[in-house]
Amino acid sequence: MNPSAEPLVRFSGVQKTYDGEQLVVRSLDLDIQRGEFLSLLGPSGSGKTTTLMMLAGFESPTAGDILLDGKQITGTPPHKRNFGMVFQNYALFPHLTVGQNVAYPLTVRKVPKAEQAERVKKALDMVRLTGMADRLPTRLSGGQQQRVALARALVFNPQLVLMDEPLGALDKQLREHMQIELKELHRQLGVTFVYVTHDQGEALTMSDRVAVFNEGVIQQLADVETLYEAPSNRFVAGFVGDNTVLSGTLQGAGADTALQLPGGYLLPGVNVNQAALGSAVHACVRPERIVLHAHSEYPKTSAIPATVARAIYYGDHLRLMCDLGHGQEPATVKVALASSASNPHPQPGDAVLLEFPPVSTRIYAV
Repeated sequence: MNPSAEPLVRFSGVQKTYDGEQLVVRSLDLDIQRGEFLSLLGPSGSGKTTTLMMLAGFESPTAGDILLDGKQITGTPPHKRNFGMVFQNYALFPHLTVGQNVAYPLTVRKVPKAEQAERVKKALDMVRLTGMADRLPTRLSGGQQQRVALARALVFNPQLVLMDEPLGALDKQLREHMQIELKELHRQLGVTFVYVTHDQGEALTMSDRVAVFNEGVIQQLADVETLYEAPSNRFVAGFVGDNTVLSGTLQGAGADTALQLPGGYLLPGVNVNQAALGSAVHACVRPERIVLHAHSEYPKTSAIPATVARAIYYGDHLRLMCDLGHGQEPATVKVALASSASNPHPQPGDAVLLEFPPVSTRIYAV
C-alpha cells in the first residue's frame, strides 16, 4: 500500500441526510488506498454503515463526490460498480445450491457456463468449501454460509469487497476464527476490503487502517497500533480498547504537564489536545500499562496509594478494580495483571501502590 499513490476511492465533502435536517454523515473526506483492509468502526448511528451503502451505490449522497480511480461514481448504479458485497445475514438464495449461489454474479454478467464452473470451483477452494457446490445453504453451518457469501463476493474479481458486519451472527469462537481467515484471504488476494463493524477487537485484529466514526464524523483515521496507543481524542480513547479514566485539573508547563487529582497527587502525562492549564481534564490509561506495587515496596517513581475493591479472573489475566479516592468514582481504576499460579493474587481489601507511566497517560480536555 502506497499512501502517496492515487487512492482507489475518494470521498470528497460527502454529506447524507434522510430528513433534510439531521446529517447522518457530515462533510466526509476519506481516501481508500488500493489493496488495503480498511475498517469503518463506530457505535450504532455513527454513519459508518451509511458511508458503506453510499460507496456500494445503495444510498446517494446529499452533497459531495465519490470517486473511483479518479472518476465520479455518485450516479453509477450498484450493479455497474464491480464491487463484491457481504451482508450480516449473508443474503443467500435458499432454493439455489452453494455452487449456484456463488455463480449468480457470473450469470448476471453473462459469463459462459464453462468459465463459470471453473471460477466457482476456484472461489469455493479459496474459502475452504471444496466439494460442497451441490449442497443447499440450509444444510450448512453459519460459518460455512458466511464463506459462501464471501466466495460469491469474490468470484467475479471485484475491485472492492464491501462487508457490513458479516460476522455479527456467529458465536465468539467462530467469529474470532473467521477474522483470522478473512485477514489471510485479504493478504493472499490483495483486493481492497472495506469492512463495517462496531466491534473494536474485530477492527484491530484484521485492519491495516481503521476510521473511527461518531455522529457522522471520522474522529480518527489511523493504523491499528496508533489508534490503540495514541487515541487522538477522548471519544476514541473511550471507544477503542479499555481504559482507566481519572478526573482532575491540568498543571505544569510546556511538555511537563500533569493531571492533578483533588487529593494533590500529580500524574504526569501527554497533553493530547493542548488543554489549558488549570482546566478540567481527563487522563486515560490502558489497564495493562498501570504498574502495581505492593504497598511495602515504595517504588522510586511516584505512585498513588489505592485499595483493591474487586479481583476478577479472566483466565489469561487478572483484572483488579481499585479504589483510588481523591475525588474519583469507587472501583474506577482497572489494572490488568498477567495470570500466574506461582504468585499470590492481590485480594479485595489489600493496600497497593499504582504507578501510571507518563508516556501511557494521555490527558484530554473535558
